[in-house]
Amino acid sequence: MPQMAPIWWESLFMLFTMIIIFMNTMIFWIKMYSPKKLNQLNKNLNMNNWKW
Repeated sequence: MPQMAPIWWESLFMLFTMIIIFMNTMIFWIKMYSPKKLNQLNKNLNMNNWKW
């Protein structure tokens, strides 16, 4: 019979997975609802604007 993992390992793993899921959903909704801000950032960070 396999040995059970300590409860704090399980709680840390659950906390880590919940943080990852929350971060992914936040990134998704930010990208869905702010295309204008992202376009402005992309224009500012465009490499074609470099002047040598």
